[in-house]
Amino acid sequence: MENGVDKVTRVLFCGFEHPASHSYTQKYLENCPFIKIDVLAHVDVPDCIHKYHVCVVKMFRLDSQMIARAVKMKLIIQFGVGLEGVDIVAASQHNIKVARIPGKLSGNSKACAEMAIYLILGLLRKKKEMEESIQRKIVGQPLGDTLFGKNVFIVGFGDIGYDLAKILRGFGVKILATKRKWNFNSNKQNGSTNDNDDRISDKQIDAIGELVDIKGSPQDYYQFAAEADIVVLCLTLNSETAGIINKEFLSSMKKGSMLVNIARGGVVDYKSVYESLKSGHLGGLAMDVAWQEPFDPQDPILKLPNVIITPHVAGVTELSYTSMAKIVGDCAIQLHNGHALKGIQVVN
Repeated sequence: MENGVDKVTRVLFCGFEHPASHSYTQKYLENCPFIKIDVLAHVDVPDCIHKYHVCVVKMFRLDSQMIARAVKMKLIIQFGVGLEGVDIVAASQHNIKVARIPGKLSGNSKACAEMAIYLILGLLRKKKEMEESIQRKIVGQPLGDTLFGKNVFIVGFGDIGYDLAKILRGFGVKILATKRKWNFNSNKQNGSTNDNDDRISDKQIDAIGELVDIKGSPQDYYQFAAEADIVVLCLTLNSETAGIINKEFLSSMKKGSMLVNIARGGVVDYKSVYESLKSGHLGGLAMDVAWQEPFDPQDPILKLPNVIITPHVAGVTELSYTSMAKIVGDCAIQLHNGHALKGIQVVN
């Protein structure tokens, strides 16, 4: 081993949220005494980050000042795909690799796609009103709606969007989807299903043609929103997408159409969505991610009957967490042994 059998590679998990991430990784590495895993509260990370070789960032924000303290750090990895909290430029300047775990390898994208279906159906069948009917001993109410025949706009056609479209096909819907770059040329080489330009096979490229009825780019947002009965957000959060679901976007949507967010809370402008719901223009909101997490249970938006929220659990499944724990554990072992890192997507 490059580090020597008497050396220890130290892995830091930032924060106690999503506890299965660190507990599953600890279990996977229980027979590897040369890998030491610690879980620290956010407030304790700044004073201790200098001790660690690997950082699993989770929901912690690693800015340039924090990264400068990480003098032993070799790898910053997300237990999932979202890296909006990491200053990737600063990490590169300190020769630290930054990586995500591709959702198509871990089952995360399939889990998120299934959650999107759950949220869509929850809005259409009026989940909150059904619960109220049970409490009031009312039978045969509320009157819901079907997904069949609807127009669904997938904003951000990456791994999650791709898996969502495959499921939606069975519901008899029309699918519209946007992506920064579809990147299909005449000989079908170098296609991409997500905004990180992952390579895909010819078979997947052919499948996209069958899955998506109308393909577009960010310039088509308002036009597609005007046609859609349901808008599902699957895009990454960055400087270009922060707050894009604003008053203008919502005004372009059909009156009574519904919004589902399984991306990041920051892509949605809270005030605009709240006002659109109150006015009755937006017919419903379902979200697995929020503007602030943990979400305030007293927030007035939750008092509305057509709002559903889940606690950022779209990707939290036995399959995806077991897979991602193995990938993180294997990366720690590979780093310790001086081997190439596998199963991750390095972004810098």
